[in-house]
Amino acid sequence: MTASLDKGLTSEGLDFIRAIVEADLRSGKCDRVIVRFPPEPNGYPHIGHAKSSTLNFGLAAKYGGTCNLRFDDTNPETEEIEYVKAIKRDLRWLGLEWDDNEFYASDYFEKLYEWAQVLIRNGKAYVDDLSEAAVRAYRGTVTQPGRESPFRTRSPRENLDLFERMRRGEFADGARVLRAKIDMAHPNMKMRDPLMYRIRHATHYRQGDGWCIYPFYDWAHGQSDAIEGVTHSICTLEFAVNRPLYDWYLDALEISPRPYQYEFARLNLAYTVTSKRKLLQLVGEGHVDGWDDPRMPTLAGIRRRGITPQAIRSFCEAVGTTKVDSISDPSLLEHTVRHDLNDKAPRVLCVLRPLKVTLTNYPATKRETLNAPYWPHDIGREGSREVPFSGSLFIEKEDFSDDPPKGYRRLTPGATIRLRYAYVIRCDDVVRNADGDVEELLCTWFPETKSGTTTSGPKPRGTIHWVDASNSLPCEVRLYDRLFGAVLPGDGTSDFKDDLNSKSIEILSDCRIEPSVAADKTDSRYQFTRLGYFWQDPEVSRPESLVFNRIVALRDTWAKLTARTRRHDVPDVEPKSPTLRQRERKMPRLDSEAERWVERAVLTWKLSRQDAAVLATAEGAAAFFEEAAQIAKPNAVANWMVNTLLPARKGKPVHGSEVGPKDLAAVVALVDSGRITTRTGRAILGQMLESGGSPEQLAAERRREAITDPEALIPVVEDLLEAYPDKVQAYRDGKKGLLGFFVGQVMKATRGKARPQLVKELLHERL
Repeated sequence: MTASLDKGLTSEGLDFIRAIVEADLRSGKCDRVIVRFPPEPNGYPHIGHAKSSTLNFGLAAKYGGTCNLRFDDTNPETEEIEYVKAIKRDLRWLGLEWDDNEFYASDYFEKLYEWAQVLIRNGKAYVDDLSEAAVRAYRGTVTQPGRESPFRTRSPRENLDLFERMRRGEFADGARVLRAKIDMAHPNMKMRDPLMYRIRHATHYRQGDGWCIYPFYDWAHGQSDAIEGVTHSICTLEFAVNRPLYDWYLDALEISPRPYQYEFARLNLAYTVTSKRKLLQLVGEGHVDGWDDPRMPTLAGIRRRGITPQAIRSFCEAVGTTKVDSISDPSLLEHTVRHDLNDKAPRVLCVLRPLKVTLTNYPATKRETLNAPYWPHDIGREGSREVPFSGSLFIEKEDFSDDPPKGYRRLTPGATIRLRYAYVIRCDDVVRNADGDVEELLCTWFPETKSGTTTSGPKPRGTIHWVDASNSLPCEVRLYDRLFGAVLPGDGTSDFKDDLNSKSIEILSDCRIEPSVAADKTDSRYQFTRLGYFWQDPEVSRPESLVFNRIVALRDTWAKLTARTRRHDVPDVEPKSPTLRQRERKMPRLDSEAERWVERAVLTWKLSRQDAAVLATAEGAAAFFEEAAQIAKPNAVANWMVNTLLPARKGKPVHGSEVGPKDLAAVVALVDSGRITTRTGRAILGQMLESGGSPEQLAAERRREAITDPEALIPVVEDLLEAYPDKVQAYRDGKKGLLGFFVGQVMKATRGKARPQLVKELLHERL
């Protein structure tokens, strides 16, 4: 399989969505592409919406079709005009335009009501008096069929009367609902007489008090698509379970031509949350400074940070359109941002934490202006600015050390350094304050070393940036970082807010920047030499009070931190592990050849000696490992071989089984990327050993079988919590580790088919 096919591309280089569209155009299934982007106006759009919106608008642009902007505004209790405005503003910022194709599901309320009456007359919908809790209890579970409501046999005439009275407002909220009559034993719980309308005496932001019954999403969505003539309804993967219901409604109404739904993997980003409920919590509880806080994953926050819409569109393209759920590393986004800004952001000098430098031999009255380029040579752009220079300067505090570590190539007592675009200087003396802190450096200036001239002065050990002390501008710099410190915030063990990064913002108020920026607009972006990319925040920056936001650092500091943590803080072998102690007792004797391989494995692949010894002595395992380790992470491959594959083979050689090195590496990579769980990986490996098969194919089959419908899991979760009241109370009293127990019980009850992250979210809500 080629790399392009692995990313969900066809042999023609199209992703699967575009391949479907082109096939439909060729076959005549549709003669013009009409798609839609359907946000619900109950929050600000985030980076996940950027992926969905650019995909839909991009399809329309590529095939000469139309993309509608439709607000799915069917819940008056959570939707506001503020969110409508925010969505439209952010989509236009992305460069998306919809002309006159702006629609609202609330404008279709009358037609949806008429269609509901059609289903009632045809005996395919009924009014139910069961309470919300009773409806949930009657629905059954993933392993047990549901029960029919005692009100399911009402006549169409009675149902029509009750439905009309519901509309007139004769009943209280929650007193009655309208349900489709499908199949209470259907394996897809979405098909077990789903709710179509509920009573809500609430004012709608567009319809006012004209309605007191409101349609559910599944009822309104497909029919709204049909009204607009949508040909391809593109949704994210969690709606795959809704598709049979989407089709059932359209078929029951005999709508033709009709739309068809297709699902793609949503954009998931590590170290962040995109749940609107969680984002609303962050805003409402004051953890961030509003929806446009530059640390937020909202498009408003991304824009306020200084990231350009071109970078976001490029990032969405880089992630691609696939059928496989995965989690993207923010480093990919940061790389895209750097690439976008590299030839857009001129270079300037700024000192964040100033340390004064006095050039003792520089003439007291001398002032000069140096010429500095805005762009490095490799960009091929011209342009320069004038940078003032005198005998009084500022450098970064971290660019000086009087007790330098090994390899330090900046300024130290007695050492020389080059000031970028300027001269070489030497530190002769250090002035300290009463507390012993460095307050000023006294240095010698070498006039013959002016940048751009042939010099014969001392050779510097490195180059640092600087600004003139009297001819630089004061400014405030806000250093933004990732909002969360965990890859998956609140990943089943704690409240997601417990993983907030306490160092996600640092405000420096005594910074100094070269004066050339004063002539620029307040939305200018720069590369601060050696520091990163920054821009003047147009919301708060003023000529007399400059404020800069850090867009992104020049390097991926998180990758360095992670590597350093792995290297120093996490031991290869946990000595207290009983399993490892047992393995040590049973570790076979090594002959000289095996001993040499073990030493090589420890040095080359950083394996633990215990794992290496097992691989060295099992028949064919060392060669198997070496081949697999060329594809997947060596430590992970060794772990899977020692703890899963070799025990499953029960002493038989690993070569010759249905699982080859590439197959094992593929399973390891799927687990390592977060696309499947470790438990699923073990199951897939077992299935392959028994009957063969492709890891990707088997993973895709399991994803299709996965339970992603919250309504299907709610009864299982609630039954579990009722069965263990003592553990529920212990969890609420602070024993948060019990969450793993609850998750395990739900997974056991659903035979491992429930989506673990969804289980954790449902448990969090109820605990």
